[in-house]
Amino acid sequence: MLTVLSAALVYGLTGGLAPGPLMTLVISQTLRHGAKEGMKTALAPLITDGPIMIVLLLFLGRIAAIRSLVGVIAIAGVLYLLYLAWESWSAPPPGATETSAAPRSIVRGAVVNFLNPNPYLFWLTAGTPMLIKAWRHSALAAAAFITVFFVCLVGSKLLLALVLARSREHVVGRWYRPVMRTLALLLVVFAVIVGRDAVALIRQR
Repeated sequence: MLTVLSAALVYGLTGGLAPGPLMTLVISQTLRHGAKEGMKTALAPLITDGPIMIVLLLFLGRIAAIRSLVGVIAIAGVLYLLYLAWESWSAPPPGATETSAAPRSIVRGAVVNFLNPNPYLFWLTAGTPMLIKAWRHSALAAAAFITVFFVCLVGSKLLLALVLARSREHVVGRWYRPVMRTLALLLVVFAVIVGRDAVALIRQR
């Protein structure tokens, strides 16, 4: 049980604090719309990882086919990340010429996470095997693994949004455009990385 909880803690904090498309989006939405929208974005894994786990558990024996499918999904992720990069690059300072369009933070976060190959690869290589191991120990161990993992994964990003929101008023001024354009460039970098991973996954058929 201790091994299961330790793994959940490490996996969750590593995934929550590691740089990536979702973290970049959490920062972007927090700066553009405030802590509430950044925190909504951070909830994305609660929406996407459940279906990913179920699919992988059902088709765990067909790893090659799953990897190819993840590669195809990731190609769509590249296009979406480039779209978000363009939005961040051209985003006006809040209150300047901001449109009344809804932030759609939960949807954006869910789409980014669903089209990112990393959650699939994590559950395929580390998450699902550990979950199965926990389940063989007991249903309580499996539930504890899932709970600790998501508390750490989502909680770390929620904390990031809260901390960043406290300094938002200092960033929104003269530093807003440089910060947002830096985030846009990071999204382009992540798009390139996702694209490279997608090609590698498709070639592994």
